[in-house]
Amino acid sequence: MGTLAVVAIGGNSITKAGQRGTIPEQFANAKETSRHIADMIARGYDVVVTHGNGPQVGNILLRAELATTVLPPLPLDTCGADSQGGMGYMIQQVLGAELRARGVDRTVVTVVTQTVVDRADPAFASPSKPIGPFYTQEEAERKELEEGWNVVEDANRGWRRVVPSPMPTRVVEADAIKALLAAGCVVIGVGGGGIPVVEEDGKLRGVEAVIDKDHASRLLANDIGADLLIISTDVERVALNFGAENQTWLRELTVDSARRYHEEGHFPAGSMGPKILAGVAFIEGGGDEVIITNPESIGRALDGETGTRITRQVSGA
Repeated sequence: MGTLAVVAIGGNSITKAGQRGTIPEQFANAKETSRHIADMIARGYDVVVTHGNGPQVGNILLRAELATTVLPPLPLDTCGADSQGGMGYMIQQVLGAELRARGVDRTVVTVVTQTVVDRADPAFASPSKPIGPFYTQEEAERKELEEGWNVVEDANRGWRRVVPSPMPTRVVEADAIKALLAAGCVVIGVGGGGIPVVEEDGKLRGVEAVIDKDHASRLLANDIGADLLIISTDVERVALNFGAENQTWLRELTVDSARRYHEEGHFPAGSMGPKILAGVAFIEGGGDEVIITNPESIGRALDGETGTRITRQVSGA
């Protein structure tokens, strides 16, 4: 194989802000993102695509809730599996078409992926990840009483359910993904961070949780021996003092400087923080390089023209 890269795209790049999230909208957005990934594969990279699923799994949850009078409820792990299949199908179709348009004969395969978490993870005692639709306070309190949900007010926009977001410890299907790569496939995996499961008495069991897709992508990248981790976001580069008058765009970070800036509070937990920490962990786990950029800048970032790189040490040092 050539250079092996894991490319992590956000669920918001498939359903964009302000959109309803219709299937035609999602296909159009997936096609645009896939165009940049196909360019990368045409250059000779071997690629695993991972993706978030926040907007999509929220719609699945809402659809299931609206149907509860006629159909049984769906647990969160099953909703995550549904999103993996549906989003994987879309990416398979449009990425495959983009590759054929470039004369690249590669099969694109989705692996429904389970990600092991530790039942003792402190996140289970402190649910913090908002999911699903917004409710009035009255509706949320009723859900809390009747369904046993944990609910919080979310940014003055309403009340939402919150679930645990434990750290991933193992990607169950990592060996299968390696085998597909060795067979020449382009693989889509750990959608939405993977289906969260715990190991009990030698068996896997799904749990009500959401795994951060950047941390899961990092773990998979290390497990399969990837050289490069590309974390897609909505900005071209990482910045210090983002949005302030003294905002400074960053071209390159070392592991030490990335960790220091994170500790200084430059990278909030709800936005750039998980991407920075995942990038640091990938390098410490044996990876060579991390690039953080937006999808349309991937090609230029690979050429060193933009994006933010995380490396062990500054280039040339």
